[in-house]
Amino acid sequence: MADLKLLKYLESYLTEHRRERFTSVLKQRTKYFTVATEDVYQLHNTSAVIRSCDVFGIQEVNIIEEVNTKRIDREIAMGAQKWVDLNRYNTVNQCIKDLKTNGYQIVATTPHAEDCDLIDFDISKKSCFFFGRETEGLSQQVLDEADCFLKIPMFGFTESLNISVSAAIILQHVTSKLRNSDIPWQLKEEERIAKRFDWIEKTIKNYDAIVERFKSESLF
Repeated sequence: MADLKLLKYLESYLTEHRRERFTSVLKQRTKYFTVATEDVYQLHNTSAVIRSCDVFGIQEVNIIEEVNTKRIDREIAMGAQKWVDLNRYNTVNQCIKDLKTNGYQIVATTPHAEDCDLIDFDISKKSCFFFGRETEGLSQQVLDEADCFLKIPMFGFTESLNISVSAAIILQHVTSKLRNSDIPWQLKEEERIAKRFDWIEKTIKNYDAIVERFKSESLF
């Protein structure tokens, strides 16, 4: 059980604006939907996807680096990696296994499958949206494991959108539908408390020393 007295003590080191900001953002956070990127080559694309996840309230991003291993581009993510949880995987198999264990359906985003248009996507199931490499798209393994396929309708000569643009369009649509539904999509209370501790640690200086000070003062 989280120490709520410690949490209150730590929050006293934040400005009132920052405390209110944490509270308001956490109310809009969800793990009902998540995203996975598979061996995205261009560094700025993964970083931009993380930024979109933060903007649309997606708390977790799954990054598969089976072929391409890249650091997160901090400038393009604009600090979003501080607020979004990154789950990193060396294999597609392990990522999919973990997601399915946690109750997610695998949604392959591809312009080539004649399946579900974005506007018709059923939000009633927890879902992870997979985005693939810039030129090759998703691997055959992801396509074979997918529970459904999702595409953004396009009417021009170009067959596909940049991965970061696709992610932003899809996330804006599905999260808007989710927030207008009766589905319990918000983080659980214990998850919010854990995130408050995490974000405070990433915000204030000398976090460990402050925690030790609280513990020593609590002895008297």
